[in-house]
Amino acid sequence: MLSLNKFSHQDVIYMKKRTQLIPAFRAAFPYTVPILAGFLFLGIAYGIFMNSLGFSAIYPILMSLTIFAGSMEFIAANLLLVAFNPINALFLTLMVNARHLFYGISMLDKYRGTGKKKLYLIFGLCDESFSINCTVDVPKDVDKGWFMFFVTLLNHCYWVIGAAIGGIFGSFVKFNTEGLDFVMTALFVVIFIEQWMKEKNHHSALAGLGLSAVCLIIFGGSNFIIPAMLAILGVLSLLRKPLEKVEVRTI
Repeated sequence: MLSLNKFSHQDVIYMKKRTQLIPAFRAAFPYTVPILAGFLFLGIAYGIFMNSLGFSAIYPILMSLTIFAGSMEFIAANLLLVAFNPINALFLTLMVNARHLFYGISMLDKYRGTGKKKLYLIFGLCDESFSINCTVDVPKDVDKGWFMFFVTLLNHCYWVIGAAIGGIFGSFVKFNTEGLDFVMTALFVVIFIEQWMKEKNHHSALAGLGLSAVCLIIFGGSNFIIPAMLAILGVLSLLRKPLEKVEVRTI
């Protein structure tokens, strides 16, 4: 009798989870479809890029699975080929992904009450998942935690699948990959243009361009990235309130 009661209780829990999972997945999937094409294309480019540097397919697969940081994965590929410098890698990673600090702060309320799923939501936070989970009004009949979980999981899967296809394809098909490393530069250019078109005022972008140019002149082409990122982060932090006031007046 005790075992029967225990089985019935577990069965109820399973059915309850199922009724939460299926609607959440169905609600989340359509929002991630536009990201599917972009992540597959960039993931394939990343996998081929890694192969062109001499890495087998397992490297882009594992890196996309465990790092899941888009542009930083392209940079990490080059870091694996140079002398080991953990301090430089740490600061470079912090600067490239510094925006995630602000993402995380703004998602504190959204992630509250999501239970153990919160750990994966934090790990899988990227620009696209942040954009969806932060702005979408989750239907009342859908569990908010599972909705955000599936948005994050689907985006993660798209990136891993793309990297796997690119890594495997690059391993079997040999062709001239000269210039393929420009894909990382192209990625940043596309992101910059997209953000430029979204914003009504461009003070932050112009500040970034100006500070980068100054650091390029002072430190040279090989050493300007980290000083430029530190300068941009510092200046924008100091000017945050004035820039917010300008943005409000523009709206």
